[in-house]
Amino acid sequence: MAKRTLDSFFQRAISPPQKRSKPSEINNPQDNQDPPSQHPTYPSPIAQLPSHIEVGLVHTTPAAAPRTINNQPHLDLLYFQPYIARTTANELFKFLRREVPFYRVQYNIRRGDTETQITTPRFTTVFGVDETSKFVPRSSANTNTNTNTNRPQSNTSTPGNEDHPASLILVDSSTNEPIPTSKKYHSTPRPIPTCLDLLRKQVEDISQTTYNICLVNYYASGEDSIAFHSDDERFLGSNPTIASLSLGAERDFLMKHKPVVTPEAGRDTPGAGPPPPSKSNSTPNLNSGGSDARPLKLGLASGDMVIMRGATQSNWLHSIPKRKGKAAERSIQGRINITFRKAVVPAGTNNYYHYNVGDGGVFRWDETQRRMVRSD
Repeated sequence: MAKRTLDSFFQRAISPPQKRSKPSEINNPQDNQDPPSQHPTYPSPIAQLPSHIEVGLVHTTPAAAPRTINNQPHLDLLYFQPYIARTTANELFKFLRREVPFYRVQYNIRRGDTETQITTPRFTTVFGVDETSKFVPRSSANTNTNTNTNRPQSNTSTPGNEDHPASLILVDSSTNEPIPTSKKYHSTPRPIPTCLDLLRKQVEDISQTTYNICLVNYYASGEDSIAFHSDDERFLGSNPTIASLSLGAERDFLMKHKPVVTPEAGRDTPGAGPPPPSKSNSTPNLNSGGSDARPLKLGLASGDMVIMRGATQSNWLHSIPKRKGKAAERSIQGRINITFRKAVVPAGTNNYYHYNVGDGGVFRWDETQRRMVRSD
């Protein structure tokens, strides 16, 4: 009798296993009751991460130990397969595609006497500001109290906390004084919303560096791409570390060594000045470089991450090429790429907002039409 009584007691005390959520319940963005991230610079409020995604990110990343790839000249990569567990990564992909505002930027380039209008072959958006400025709570502006200008400011918010993005204002990092953005920035910088700032802080921990710019690309299909380029602009400083996270459809990530610059070309001649920044349409020969460097191809699946470090950007180009045939069919669900980087001067902020927000309209994901549509 006593044994049956104890058994009955423990059976009642142990909670029954929870029912597995249906797909419709998993995709419900309302399971997090915290208010959305809001700021005057956002075209609309940006929802908080659903609880199941946040729990997955907090408790299961990194999902695998990284592989170091440094067996070629000037190459230094950390390659996670995956960084975020596949199920969580796929849910995060659908959430960000639905909640983040995107842009299809157009801009003009001039070659000689010819001016050409370019439409960016993917949807883009960007948040953050270079290290000469920072976002702080309004109550902290105009005072140095409890402010460490050498420490990156977090934009993560909690209900009732003055660090909520809605209360953040842009100040000079040295003086803590509010700055008139028209004097320094062509476009008004935006704080990183909470749903992306959690990722930023996690990636900072794993890469042992800090980031202040979050760039998000959406590749709607295999036709969307980015040509060979390197992120070696001066506004990123020397040997920048850039983290690139993939969500959604698998896409090829190609890398190749830059051509070796010879003294005859004038680039290595003392006093000739630095080479011009790499253009997104530069496509040197795959076998160029004059060294033992070999082209590299990584198939980035949902949740995978590549961290490019050291001399990589100065010496290597990377791209996401178009996909055709059966490979294109597999990528039709779309892909999101999130990159974190650190801009050191206002030129970096101006560049990223010009080419990733621009003056174009806002696009949002329409679940009924299954595509991005203009929402402004």
